[in-house]
Amino acid sequence: MFNLNSFLVVKKILLPTLVLLFFVSTNAQKKTELFAEINSLKQQRDSLKNQVAEAQRNEKASAVKTESYEKQVTELQEANATLMKNLTTFTSVSAKNSDNFTKAMQSLQEKESQLSGINEALAKNDSTSLIVLTNAKQTLGENANIGISGNSIVISNSLMSLFENDQNAVVSEQGEMLLQKVANVLAMNPNFDLTIEGLSMTGDLVLPREQANAVSMVLQKFGVSFEKITAVGRDGDLKEGVLLKMHPQYAKFYTMVKENMKNKN
Repeated sequence: MFNLNSFLVVKKILLPTLVLLFFVSTNAQKKTELFAEINSLKQQRDSLKNQVAEAQRNEKASAVKTESYEKQVTELQEANATLMKNLTTFTSVSAKNSDNFTKAMQSLQEKESQLSGINEALAKNDSTSLIVLTNAKQTLGENANIGISGNSIVISNSLMSLFENDQNAVVSEQGEMLLQKVANVLAMNPNFDLTIEGLSMTGDLVLPREQANAVSMVLQKFGVSFEKITAVGRDGDLKEGVLLKMHPQYAKFYTMVKENMKNKN
């Protein structure tokens, strides 16, 4: 027969046991879940650590790149500043060179103009010299020893044709006739002067100088101004005689050159 008391006793024993088993089972399950969650959190933590480490490495790499870029920017700024300075200097030098070139061209043009004036003056003088040469040949005769040397009309004469003998300075009658013709040529060409050169073969210049002075005196007698005559004795380099050199009045010639240069400017 059913014993109620026994049942109640068993109930009192089993009920707490069941409750305890329930709580133990529940706690075990929760503990397992907690461990699983802890493992998951650990994995997340490790993943985050890896991400943080990666981020830190990237940050360092970015910092290095940033520093490199900043350095490059600084270098580029310095290079640009240098280029701008060089450009300014180049512009200044170019402007100065351009100015110098302009001045040089102006100077060259002035020189060219001056040379053109000189050439024109020389051309005029050459034309005049040809006229004087023609006059001299017509006056002195085609057989006269006449030529052009530089800008001078040169009349060569031996001592015997001018002097009584080659050892004195006395002009002969034949010499006076020749010198009168020379005086006539100078009269036709008042812009020309005359240089008389007595030549010596021995180096003794006393007699050649006296002969040149004697010729000068005869020409003055025939109307040639003293100011137009220069008489000298010089070494004839193995030659002797008298050279009569008709040449432009150099002062007037230089004045003509200056006038031509002035007109060109």
